[in-house]
Amino acid sequence: MTTTGRIQVLRASERPATPWLNGGGVTREVAGSPAGAGMADFDWRVSLADVASAGPFSPFPGIDRVITLVEGAGMALTVDGVEQLVDAPFRPFAFPGDAATDCRLLGGPVVDFNVMTRRGRTDAVVELRTGPGSVAVPEGSTVLLVCLAGTAVVDGGTELGRYDAAVLDTPALDAPGTHELRPDGVTAAITFRTAALRTTD
Repeated sequence: MTTTGRIQVLRASERPATPWLNGGGVTREVAGSPAGAGMADFDWRVSLADVASAGPFSPFPGIDRVITLVEGAGMALTVDGVEQLVDAPFRPFAFPGDAATDCRLLGGPVVDFNVMTRRGRTDAVVELRTGPGSVAVPEGSTVLLVCLAGTAVVDGGTELGRYDAAVLDTPALDAPGTHELRPDGVTAAITFRTAALRTTD
């Protein structure tokens, strides 16, 4: 982890892999909040998963999920009895983590990108950026950038390789911020905000 100005960089090379209990894959946590929170008490959590075999997803009561295919032929997810194909790369699919969910691989192992938020406490807006532009950090929010394909440059100087991430500064309530993003590929921009902020909309 390195910090450059108002940007905290999280390198993929420093990210440990955690094997699943069922042996079906491994997960690499990109970032989460609060720092050091476990699976039972996080507000939000972002990870990359190598899915090697079919099987049921672990249930996450009270959690909303957004999953995005980044490598491989894709998956068929059956969520509460309804099948949904997740076979197009870089197309987010949202579903409740407490729904009974089963995964069938369409053509071998895949890598997927996961965004999880605790319902009623935090929500997330997931955008996939493929061209240059600005990234706003709304008042009191946190923005996480994750380079999913190619490379990206933030604010003209911070370079991200594939699967590297950057946490943009969380400004004070009266001081929103803006950063410049130049992706050469696909970069996810996830904006997290708390329930307290949503009630003022």
